[in-house]
Amino acid sequence: MGGDHGPSVTVPAAVALLREDPLAAVILVGLSADIESQLKKDKTAFGDRLVVRHASEVVGMDEPPALAMRGKKDSSMRVAIDLVKSGEAQAAVSAGNTGALMAISRYVLKTLSGIDRPAIASIMPSQSGRVYVLDLGANVDCTAEHLLQFGIMGSELVACVEHKVSPTVGLLNIGEEDIKGNEVVKQAAELLRASGLNFYGNVEGNDIFKGTTDVVVCDGFVGNVALKSAEGLAHLIRTIMREEFERNMFTKLAALAAMPVLNAFKRRVDHRGYNGASLLGLRGIVLKSHGSADAYSFECALKRGAEEVRTGMLAHITERMAHIHESNGKAA
Repeated sequence: MGGDHGPSVTVPAAVALLREDPLAAVILVGLSADIESQLKKDKTAFGDRLVVRHASEVVGMDEPPALAMRGKKDSSMRVAIDLVKSGEAQAAVSAGNTGALMAISRYVLKTLSGIDRPAIASIMPSQSGRVYVLDLGANVDCTAEHLLQFGIMGSELVACVEHKVSPTVGLLNIGEEDIKGNEVVKQAAELLRASGLNFYGNVEGNDIFKGTTDVVVCDGFVGNVALKSAEGLAHLIRTIMREEFERNMFTKLAALAAMPVLNAFKRRVDHRGYNGASLLGLRGIVLKSHGSADAYSFECALKRGAEEVRTGMLAHITERMAHIHESNGKAA
């Protein structure tokens, strides 16, 4: 029910997933009348692979998380998370209120052993393909231990969904040198270096788009600024290119000649294909879709959730955390 478009986007995306993935099953949670109205537009029958679960309340996009958590226990968001906790669903995907989704997920599912705070991890395009960045806004103030945990979770996420044996992890800083950064970042670098992860070292903002590492770790304040800056820059580039190509008849002809290159460029940087931010560190898989997502974009988030389930990501994070705690105990 969430996002800018609600069932008009989420329902067609779910139907598209079921068509493409014969092993997937979807529970559509929300106002059943609205959902059924959208389903009538598609005559495909999926049997028990598609279930509608009624929820009488909806969390508003600007609703305070505390109010959504305590005052709306039959919201579509709460019911979906409860389904994950009970095991009836293996993952939940929402385009709704980010703060409410994080608060409800943390309250209902709790965090994994050894994880103090959940983190938001998402994909950004790079020269080498794509890079996973966390945290993107869940934790404004972090300790060195939190950044270590983010590194572990990000590494296991990439290892699972990208099938990389030993993903590289970079720590976002104002310079590559060890002496750069505040005390928290310096301490985090020491912890990451001793963690057994494939720690590359400090990376700078431009390294995100170079694809220097597979994972970039930072606190939520820095990560959110980096994400919004990247989105703003992408929008600026598209706007300027469109204005320049439409300037006169000659530039319009140039645009026509350049169309194959422009289309290829658009595919590589199309944010829709990167949709689906993982709420890592919970005892269940939860993904946050962008609120403005279209059906293609929301389907990408659904696919990402299915991949995290199938690759056993939660078990891998739990095992890695247990190994690190065991190693720290022996060292002590």
